[in-house]
Amino acid sequence: MHCPFCRHTDSRVMDSRASEDGTSIRRRRQCPECGRRFTTVETASLSVVKRSGATEPFSREKVLVGVGKACQGRPVSEDDLARLAQRVEETIRSQGSAEIDAHEVGLAVLAPLRELDEVAYLRFASVYQAFESLEDFESAITLLRAEHTPTGTEPAARTT
Repeated sequence: MHCPFCRHTDSRVMDSRASEDGTSIRRRRQCPECGRRFTTVETASLSVVKRSGATEPFSREKVLVGVGKACQGRPVSEDDLARLAQRVEETIRSQGSAEIDAHEVGLAVLAPLRELDEVAYLRFASVYQAFESLEDFESAITLLRAEHTPTGTEPAARTT
């Protein structure tokens, strides 16, 4: 680790602490050359393998942008979106792999998005799962309705 003050190529670790969420380590370092102290934060790298075969670092921001588009005009707050992106990252990291397919990222988005807002879920799923017809939407809506209806019972008839 280069010293940010004098660019010396070595430093000594004085203290190490895990972050509150356990996803990174904060290290307090001291440069043996100039004696100044500085802090570094280390995280495990996570790469996303795209359909083209190219890899890029996982980005919570990209998850937020994609889900944000699906949630446009919906009663979903920025905090809700941030928590969803964190859940997606935790789900992906819990798989224990340093590389993950972009498809897996999309799958990790679907469940928490369905819990957050079903309309946004349908919007996201329609793009992610490449809906091509009304029947694709109908089957997705049928599945959502089936989850709301207790097994073996029909919804009560409306009375006017």
